[in-house]
Amino acid sequence: MKKTWWKEAVVYQIYPRSFMDSNCDGIGDLKGITGRLDYLNYLGIDVIWLSPVYQSPNDDNGYDISDYQAIMHEFGTMEDFDELLEQAHKRGIRIVMDLVVNHTSDEHKWFMESRSSKDNAYRDYYIWREGKDADTPPNNWGSCFGGSAWQYDERTEMYYLHLFSKKQPDLNWDNPEVRKNIFAMMTWWCDKGIDGFRMDVISMISKTKEMPDGKLTDFYGDYGPYCVNGPNVHRYLQEMNEKVLSKYDIMTVGETPGVTTKLAKQYAGEDTNELNMVFQFELVDTPGKYGKWTDEKLPLTELKRIMTRWQTELYGQAWNSLFWDNHDQPRAVSRFGDDSKTHRETSAKMLATCLHMMQGTPYIYQGEELGMTNFPFKKPEDFRDIESINAYSEWCRSGKVSHDDFWPCLLLRSRDNARTPMQWDDTSQAGFTSGTPWIAVNPNYKEINAKKETANPDSVFHYYKKLIALRKQNPVIVYGKYELLLADSETLYVYTRTLEEEKLLVVCNFSDQETTFALPEEFAGCPCLISNKENDYGKANIMVKPYEAFVLKKN
Repeated sequence: MKKTWWKEAVVYQIYPRSFMDSNCDGIGDLKGITGRLDYLNYLGIDVIWLSPVYQSPNDDNGYDISDYQAIMHEFGTMEDFDELLEQAHKRGIRIVMDLVVNHTSDEHKWFMESRSSKDNAYRDYYIWREGKDADTPPNNWGSCFGGSAWQYDERTEMYYLHLFSKKQPDLNWDNPEVRKNIFAMMTWWCDKGIDGFRMDVISMISKTKEMPDGKLTDFYGDYGPYCVNGPNVHRYLQEMNEKVLSKYDIMTVGETPGVTTKLAKQYAGEDTNELNMVFQFELVDTPGKYGKWTDEKLPLTELKRIMTRWQTELYGQAWNSLFWDNHDQPRAVSRFGDDSKTHRETSAKMLATCLHMMQGTPYIYQGEELGMTNFPFKKPEDFRDIESINAYSEWCRSGKVSHDDFWPCLLLRSRDNARTPMQWDDTSQAGFTSGTPWIAVNPNYKEINAKKETANPDSVFHYYKKLIALRKQNPVIVYGKYELLLADSETLYVYTRTLEEEKLLVVCNFSDQETTFALPEEFAGCPCLISNKENDYGKANIMVKPYEAFVLKKN
């Protein structure tokens, strides 16, 4: 297995709008991030993944880009970005940009030209089709954000494809000019000195030429078989690697909805010349009651089955990315742990232990290192996320589902749970801004904040700090082979990691019940590397406390 810096790194994702506001307008910005670099350096992370900071009308909070080589006015200037990059590098922190090239904003100059006439030079930069008739889209596909995936444009009396918002038209990657322009833009950023790309829905850039109706799911047809892991996606990524990625010492991670372990070995294989690793969503996007929406927690046996398959089937062939949450997912401690006052800190540490001891590159989402929780939304008007707003309208206002049935699902799974402002201290607005924040601060900020946690050596923050340090000191955590124990247990997640003579035993209690664990003989008397509770790990039978986690090391 090849050793590289990005396999050994720990990544911290920043959602700029919600991280730190430096100019009192209620919106986080680049200067705010620069001002908090010492905090991140103290935590010990190696890489910042920066959610989009490009110019955007913000229909989808920056994932609708109108200019790839300009900075969003609300976030600052290109000079502010250059300063952030310079100051991060001074601290040994790399910057990975969010690359959103499945689609642009409908306000991008390419699309404004494309829609102007059928014979415009940019017409073929996007995917246009005739309707079935004057009032019917080309097919029945639904958008990820609700409604049809097709938008009628009166200027040329045709429809354009948008797998997300109607203000996010999909690019036509079959057009070599599109690829040429995208690769030139990527080269421009690499020459500026950035350290890599996280590639938004990159598994969706290649579509089939045939676009028939999809299988009906809830309201619309499924576009998946025609737009996900499409016919030319690997050829286009290999071309990207040849033209751009291979020329720089950078890190690449592809967001790949619909990926399997087999496909992941192609996208991120050791020798496939595409990407370094992929994000897979088999764990976090398990089907719910109403599409993705559910208020039910995943059984531990199913969680272990999914995690274990990715750990074992990619070992030695492709690289894993490890995450519990991000800007598109609810808070990890609320979803997979227990965010009650009794167990929040313990379960947050347990989740961190379980993930950071696995094989792959760990990703920490801002505030996860504090044990930040989901937000207690009270009414639909509290939401800012286009997906959440549209989902409530489609499911509830249509009369298909009652408010009382759907509301708990929205509370648990809404993306806005992750987007509330970072909780820095116990002053007004959690120290995020002295203005009015663009989305409300979680009311628990006086209890959960960075100032309080950095001052407390037993906090969730310091536990993450220790996990990051252990990863740098123990190659077995990075490169060791994974093996699951107790596959049928509904309370304990137990696995080992082995590298040559070193071996780790990782034990995590995912329940609020005490559970007896019979210690394997080979770990008798072995030292404890880290734990989130006080316990006697020398016993043959250990009473594992609620949400307890510990790691024993055998040399």
